Amino acid sequence: MTSTDTTGTAAGRVPPGLRGVAVTSTRIGDVRGEEGFYHYGPYSAVELARTRTFDDVRYLFAHGRLPGATEAGRFAAATARGRVLPGAVAAQLPAIAEACGPDLLAGLRTALSLLGPQHGMRPLWDDPDAGPRDALTVCAATPTVLAALHRLRHGLQPVAPRPEPSTAANWLWMLHGTEPDPAHVRALDAYLVATVDHGFNASTFTARVVASTGADVASCVVAALGAFAGPLHGGAPDRALESLDAIDRDAGGSPERWVADRLAAGERIMGFGHAVYRGPDPRSALLREVAAELGGPLPARAADVERRVAATLATLRPDRPLHANVEFHAGVVMEGCGVPRSMFTPTFAVSRVVGWCAHVLEQAAERRLIRPSAVYDGPPPPQPVPARGS
Repeated sequence: MTSTDTTGTAAGRVPPGLRGVAVTSTRIGDVRGEEGFYHYGPYSAVELARTRTFDDVRYLFAHGRLPGATEAGRFAAATARGRVLPGAVAAQLPAIAEACGPDLLAGLRTALSLLGPQHGMRPLWDDPDAGPRDALTVCAATPTVLAALHRLRHGLQPVAPRPEPSTAANWLWMLHGTEPDPAHVRALDAYLVATVDHGFNASTFTARVVASTGADVASCVVAALGAFAGPLHGGAPDRALESLDAIDRDAGGSPERWVADRLAAGERIMGFGHAVYRGPDPRSALLREVAAELGGPLPARAADVERRVAATLATLRPDRPLHANVEFHAGVVMEGCGVPRSMFTPTFAVSRVVGWCAHVLEQAAERRLIRPSAVYDGPPPPQPVPARGS
């Protein structure tokens, strides 16, 4: 960022939202918006989603390399231990579910705030060697907490995690209490891999800011969840799928009419457009393929709507073409896997917590506080302090 002094000589040169400002370097991955490409370390994220499991990619984010068979087995065993919640945390989940209601991300924040001290998580600068262990615990416990809160909200008892299956299989098992369809597990694996990380988005940057203070892993993830809960960030997969329902309900099945009505009302077209990609979102193309492999009428319907909405937007807003983003087909995939709509964003969180933890550990290793400056543009100081009125 352009340096400045206290007189505000750089006023007007700070880009809104810090767009395009590089704040640090990272070995975790990158998003090349102009190219329509993103990667995790040296690997294409899309290729990883097509060829590797979520657990393999979790290992990549934790250790900087993909695992061999022996490494994968040890990592799976450590993950299985982390899935089991401390008794004090499990005992509080019914109260958390009642207090937070449908806001499962708020429930997860509350549970992780308790999980940290129950596991003895200490500030990262006090015990750097504990960071990887604490990160694994947070990543492993997150699906257990979210699935339990979901079931408790619906008057059902939580389903205990199993030690053997993958994270994707365990997620579906804990949601439904039935053996998951292997096709659903594979589709969910692809979705989870595709959404682990995506550059310095708001929640990832938030996690790194908190990590720069030396805070413990759970505190960093809780802060990231606060940013993630905002409607402009993580809370969109369910609303994007609801657009398909709205087209039938409000526009007689016409995507063209629905888009025109939304634009005339000054509303956003949920599921279209992205802050970084100027062209098609590679995650959307991947998940369109995954949805088609699941079969059924919804993927075909979604693909047709995507094409027609994009064409209408190109006609009505030729200066600003919008393409389907990851949320549009993410909802289709999760619906096809039997994930309830209320669990779309929590499923996203199951994936993204892995990326947050990797960024937390990378940032903490720098041992330097993130402390940017701001350009003051208020009334010129110093001005006389007015006397207190009678």
